[in-house]
Amino acid sequence: MIPHIRMMTLADIPAGMRLKEAARWNQTGEDWRRFLRADSEGCFVAEWNGQVMGTVTTIIYEDRFAWVGMVLVDPGFRGRGIGSALLVHAMDYLDATKIPCVKLDATPQGRGLYQRLGFVPEYEIERHILERGSAAARPDQVRRMEDIRSVLGMDRDVFGADRRVLLSSVASDAPEFVITAQEGHSLSGYALGRRGSRADHLGPWVACSEAVARDILERFLHCSGRNTIFVDVVKDNPWAPALLAEKRFKFSRPLTRMWRGENAHPGRPDLLCAILGPEFG
Repeated sequence: MIPHIRMMTLADIPAGMRLKEAARWNQTGEDWRRFLRADSEGCFVAEWNGQVMGTVTTIIYEDRFAWVGMVLVDPGFRGRGIGSALLVHAMDYLDATKIPCVKLDATPQGRGLYQRLGFVPEYEIERHILERGSAAARPDQVRRMEDIRSVLGMDRDVFGADRRVLLSSVASDAPEFVITAQEGHSLSGYALGRRGSRADHLGPWVACSEAVARDILERFLHCSGRNTIFVDVVKDNPWAPALLAEKRFKFSRPLTRMWRGENAHPGRPDLLCAILGPEFG
């Protein structure tokens, strides 16, 4: 089977939503629009008989590295090479841009394919889920955009590249989830969050100490009114997994952060409690 691969457009968002619902993922239509705003030429769909059967997205961060995400295939067409064809097409596109490094978060099912394409592991991530019987919404007062501006410099250091446009969009959609912590005049931690289709999602979650990490987590849980919360936690973080266990989060699935090329900007994973999400990095 040889699918037709073309650039994704706004008109393909309903098809993307159909595929992500079949996979029981948490993205929204606005997330798809974020991919297209970030790099409309780097997002692709695979068609068969005029119907979208697969997707892949890419984002280039500050010409330092690119991110690959949303590798989705219609359940009825899996095992026919569509995902592999999309991934190779995306990698060819990125290679043509001369970007020095490509990163992604791999599921166990996809890790072998990525390794065959030259990706190597960087560190492990785990999705943890909190299911609350009931959660009363108690949002803090809506914060001004100055809060997100205060985290952008630290996020560049922690993530490894500037992603101010993406984070500003996330903060604008859920300003109640912009959480910062100060020690004196210095920023000691921050978090953002998204209201996904299935759950509120905490991330990125960054902290310089266990006390700061705990404070940010508790404030996020206070702000969220959803019964279900997702966190993609860095497995080797010295305090975040234990803090989630205290709050009765349960392990859901593993992910492996991988890279190909020259990982010259690894960021500060030692400060990273949880990532923004496997689709964004």
